[in-house]
Amino acid sequence: MTLPGKALLSAALWSLASVATAQHVVLVRHAEKVDASRDPVLSGAGTARAEALAGVFAGTGPDLILVSPFQRTALTAVPTIAASGAPVRVIALDGGVDAHLAGILAEIALQPDDAEILIVGHSNTVPLIARALGVAAADMPDCEYDRLTRIDLTTAAPSGTVDRYGAASDC
Repeated sequence: MTLPGKALLSAALWSLASVATAQHVVLVRHAEKVDASRDPVLSGAGTARAEALAGVFAGTGPDLILVSPFQRTALTAVPTIAASGAPVRVIALDGGVDAHLAGILAEIALQPDDAEILIVGHSNTVPLIARALGVAAADMPDCEYDRLTRIDLTTAAPSGTVDRYGAASDC
Protein backbone atom coordinates (compact mmCIF):
# COMPACT_ATOMS: atom_id res chain seq x y z
CA MET A 1 0.00 0.00 0.00
CA THR A 2 1.35 3.44 -0.89
CA LEU A 3 1.84 6.18 1.68
CA PRO A 4 -1.24 8.16 0.48
CA GLY A 5 -3.20 4.90 0.62
CA LYS A 6 -2.06 4.33 4.21
CA ALA A 7 -3.05 7.88 5.13
CA LEU A 8 -6.52 7.35 3.67
CA LEU A 9 -6.90 4.03 5.48
CA SER A 10 -5.76 5.62 8.72
CA ALA A 11 -8.30 8.43 8.33
CA ALA A 12 -11.08 5.95 7.56
CA LEU A 13 -10.20 3.78 10.57
CA TRP A 14 -10.02 6.80 12.86
CA SER A 15 -13.45 7.88 11.60
CA LEU A 16 -14.87 4.47 12.53
CA ALA A 17 -13.10 4.48 15.89
CA SER A 18 -14.41 7.92 16.78
CA VAL A 19 -17.99 6.64 16.68
CA ALA A 20 -17.23 3.72 18.97
CA THR A 21 -19.43 3.69 22.02
CA ALA A 22 -17.76 0.96 24.05
CA GLN A 23 -16.12 2.43 27.10
CA HIS A 24 -13.21 0.07 27.66
CA VAL A 25 -11.12 -2.19 25.48
CA VAL A 26 -8.53 -4.65 26.76
CA LEU A 27 -6.13 -5.61 23.99
CA VAL A 28 -3.68 -8.53 24.11
CA ARG A 29 -1.72 -10.74 21.77
CA HIS A 30 -2.48 -14.46 21.76
CA ALA A 31 -0.48 -16.45 24.28
CA GLU A 32 2.64 -18.48 23.47
CA LYS A 33 2.17 -21.10 20.77
CA VAL A 34 3.58 -24.62 20.69
CA ASP A 35 5.34 -24.18 17.35
CA ALA A 36 5.67 -21.96 14.28
CA SER A 37 3.11 -23.79 12.14
CA ARG A 38 0.27 -21.85 10.51
CA ASP A 39 -2.37 -22.49 13.17
CA PRO A 40 -0.77 -23.97 16.29
CA VAL A 41 -2.27 -24.59 19.70
CA LEU A 42 -0.89 -22.95 22.84
CA SER A 43 2.22 -24.21 24.58
CA GLY A 44 2.29 -24.91 28.33
CA ALA A 45 3.47 -21.34 28.90
CA GLY A 46 0.66 -20.12 26.66
CA THR A 47 -1.96 -22.05 28.61
CA ALA A 48 -0.63 -20.52 31.85
CA ARG A 49 -0.78 -17.05 30.27
CA ALA A 50 -4.37 -17.65 29.12
CA GLU A 51 -5.28 -18.51 32.73
CA ALA A 52 -3.54 -15.33 33.90
CA LEU A 53 -5.62 -13.33 31.41
CA ALA A 54 -8.83 -14.63 32.99
CA GLY A 55 -7.51 -13.36 36.33
CA VAL A 56 -7.18 -9.84 34.90
CA PHE A 57 -10.96 -9.54 34.93
CA ALA A 58 -11.29 -10.58 38.61
CA GLY A 59 -14.75 -12.12 38.52
CA THR A 60 -16.42 -9.52 36.32
CA GLY A 61 -15.26 -10.50 32.87
CA PRO A 62 -15.60 -8.66 29.61
CA ASP A 63 -18.96 -8.18 27.92
CA LEU A 64 -17.62 -9.34 24.55
CA ILE A 65 -14.50 -11.08 23.27
CA LEU A 66 -13.17 -10.55 19.74
CA VAL A 67 -10.70 -13.02 18.24
CA SER A 68 -9.21 -13.80 14.84
CA PRO A 69 -9.98 -17.08 13.02
CA PHE A 70 -6.73 -18.64 14.29
CA GLN A 71 -7.19 -21.09 17.15
CA ARG A 72 -4.40 -19.55 19.24
CA THR A 73 -6.49 -16.39 19.76
CA ALA A 74 -9.59 -18.36 20.76
CA LEU A 75 -7.55 -20.67 23.02
CA THR A 76 -6.07 -17.62 24.75
CA ALA A 77 -9.62 -16.43 25.49
CA VAL A 78 -11.02 -19.82 26.66
CA PRO A 79 -10.36 -19.37 30.43
CA THR A 80 -11.85 -15.87 30.30
CA ILE A 81 -14.89 -17.22 28.44
CA ALA A 82 -15.28 -20.02 31.00
CA ALA A 83 -15.06 -17.58 33.93
CA SER A 84 -17.28 -14.86 32.48
CA GLY A 85 -19.60 -16.50 29.97
CA ALA A 86 -18.84 -13.61 27.60
CA PRO A 87 -19.87 -14.11 23.98
CA VAL A 88 -17.12 -14.49 21.38
CA ARG A 89 -17.08 -13.10 17.86
CA VAL A 90 -14.56 -14.15 15.26
CA ILE A 91 -13.45 -11.25 13.07
CA ALA A 92 -12.45 -12.54 9.64
CA LEU A 93 -9.05 -12.04 8.07
CA ASP A 94 -10.27 -12.89 4.56
CA GLY A 95 -9.98 -9.29 3.32
CA GLY A 96 -6.54 -8.83 4.89
CA VAL A 97 -5.44 -6.83 7.91
CA ASP A 98 -7.22 -3.64 6.82
CA ALA A 99 -10.58 -5.43 6.58
CA HIS A 100 -9.88 -7.17 9.91
CA LEU A 101 -9.28 -3.80 11.59
CA ALA A 102 -12.42 -2.35 10.05
CA GLY A 103 -14.40 -5.37 11.30
CA ILE A 104 -13.08 -4.91 14.83
CA LEU A 105 -13.89 -1.20 14.83
CA ALA A 106 -17.37 -1.84 13.48
CA GLU A 107 -18.03 -4.43 16.20
CA ILE A 108 -16.83 -2.04 18.91
CA ALA A 109 -19.11 0.69 17.55
CA LEU A 110 -22.13 -1.61 18.01
CA GLN A 111 -21.52 -2.13 21.73
CA PRO A 112 -23.31 -0.25 24.53
CA ASP A 113 -21.73 2.65 26.42
CA ASP A 114 -20.77 0.52 29.41
CA ALA A 115 -19.26 -2.41 27.49
CA GLU A 116 -15.85 -3.85 28.21
CA ILE A 117 -14.35 -5.67 25.23
CA LEU A 118 -11.43 -8.08 25.20
CA ILE A 119 -9.62 -8.29 21.88
CA VAL A 120 -7.11 -11.11 21.37
CA GLY A 121 -4.96 -10.39 18.34
CA HIS A 122 -1.51 -10.98 16.91
CA SER A 123 1.86 -9.24 17.11
CA ASN A 124 1.16 -7.47 13.82
CA THR A 125 -2.46 -6.49 14.63
CA VAL A 126 -2.39 -5.47 18.31
CA PRO A 127 -0.44 -2.22 17.72
CA LEU A 128 -2.58 -1.43 14.66
CA ILE A 129 -5.81 -1.90 16.62
CA ALA A 130 -4.58 0.37 19.42
CA ARG A 131 -3.58 3.04 16.90
CA ALA A 132 -6.92 2.73 15.07
CA LEU A 133 -8.62 3.36 18.41
CA GLY A 134 -6.60 6.55 18.84
CA VAL A 135 -3.86 5.36 21.20
CA ALA A 136 -0.13 5.40 20.44
CA ALA A 137 1.31 1.90 20.44
CA ALA A 138 4.80 0.56 19.87
CA ASP A 139 5.31 -2.24 17.37
CA MET A 140 5.32 -5.66 19.01
CA PRO A 141 8.26 -8.03 18.61
CA ASP A 142 7.51 -11.71 17.99
CA CYS A 143 8.85 -12.59 21.45
CA GLU A 144 6.42 -10.32 23.35
CA TYR A 145 3.36 -11.99 24.84
CA ASP A 146 2.80 -10.16 28.14
CA ARG A 147 1.61 -6.74 26.87
CA LEU A 148 -1.89 -5.80 27.93
CA THR A 149 -3.22 -2.48 26.67
CA ARG A 150 -6.24 -0.91 28.34
CA ILE A 151 -8.00 1.68 26.21
CA ASP A 152 -10.59 4.08 27.57
CA LEU A 153 -12.97 5.36 24.91
CA THR A 154 -15.22 7.37 27.24
CA THR A 155 -13.71 10.74 26.38
CA ALA A 156 -13.23 12.66 23.12
CA ALA A 157 -9.51 11.79 23.19
CA PRO A 158 -9.08 8.06 23.86
CA SER A 159 -6.40 7.14 26.38
CA GLY A 160 -4.45 3.98 26.90
CA THR A 161 -2.18 2.36 29.43
CA VAL A 162 0.12 -0.60 28.95
CA ASP A 163 0.34 -3.21 31.68
CA ARG A 164 1.94 -6.64 31.82
CA TYR A 165 0.26 -9.89 32.80
CA GLY A 166 1.38 -13.43 33.39
CA ALA A 167 5.04 -14.40 33.23
CA ALA A 168 7.43 -11.84 31.75
CA SER A 169 8.15 -12.33 28.06
CA ASP A 170 11.67 -13.36 27.06
CA CYS A 171 12.59 -10.46 24.80
